[in-house]
Amino acid sequence: KKGIDVSVISFAAKNDYELDGVKVYTPQTYKNKLKELRYDILISHAPNLKNHYTFLKKYAKRFNNIIFFFHGHEVLMTSGIYPKPYDFNKRDYFISSKIRYLYDKLKLSVWRNYLQKIAYKSQFVFVSNWMYKMFIKYTKLNPDNIEDRKYVIYNCVGQYFENNNYEIDADKEYDFITIRNNLDGSKYGIDIVTRIAENNPQYKFCVVGKGEFYKYNNKPNNLIWIDKNLSHEEIITYLNRSRCALMPTRADAQGVMACEMVTFGIPLITSNIDVCKEVFEGFKNVAFIENENEYINIEPILKKLENIGEIKKNEKYFAKNTIQKEIELFKTLKG
Repeated sequence: KKGIDVSVISFAAKNDYELDGVKVYTPQTYKNKLKELRYDILISHAPNLKNHYTFLKKYAKRFNNIIFFFHGHEVLMTSGIYPKPYDFNKRDYFISSKIRYLYDKLKLSVWRNYLQKIAYKSQFVFVSNWMYKMFIKYTKLNPDNIEDRKYVIYNCVGQYFENNNYEIDADKEYDFITIRNNLDGSKYGIDIVTRIAENNPQYKFCVVGKGEFYKYNNKPNNLIWIDKNLSHEEIITYLNRSRCALMPTRADAQGVMACEMVTFGIPLITSNIDVCKEVFEGFKNVAFIENENEYINIEPILKKLENIGEIKKNEKYFAKNTIQKEIELFKTLKG
């Protein structure tokens, strides 16, 4: 929409296609037809070894500018960041964790060596300062070598959350709402939500998302589980029917869903961890809890948030402050 001609190489695509005006190609098409074309920039989005590294080794010399976008696990020692899975999800966990550990060691070693060599014509974009710090910690790259080549640019929220406002005066069916695509990932803290619901029976909780968590764990009577994934329109409907969003997390690079909620304007409670304190800085409608606190009295937290009343929309995650920064970077490199 900004007039930039984009060609996407999809490693999952079986055939070439076009979506919303964007041309998508298989790696084979690039090799056979596009290899000789001149592109201004190569973007490696969430690079992995199997596909991105292989592509870069073959074709990086054909590009004068490369931009790496780092979103999370691709440069993390996952065993040091992500919590252990829930007990019901621990099938073959010992073996898989050992394999993951060895793969992470290999992955970080390969990227450390390669990124040092390619840094002279590369730019590095991170979705949070926390992500950048973890990148330096685990790759062990000298930060001085990329200081003038690194950027922190947050992911934007969808237009629905930019253009719509939370309806404070709408009838509320739920006191607290939690929306997750995957309930079974322990980093998303559904056990924390459940514990809070058990300790605060006077309130009604709603959890939306797919998973098997409540097949193996007790669901309190004051908690409604909706076993589905929602569209943006449906999310807004559920948020307007709720007094407060409850989105604890044990690990995240940014937490886009929670950013969408606070941008929309609903009060939100999340975890008191570094990345959350960073990404929600400047938002008045956010409160923090300690994940390990066995008893959290949610009432005073909710009342404090509701007493804030209607607030001016925070534009931190609007496209003009996120995507536009990416576009400015692209134009700078093109000269």
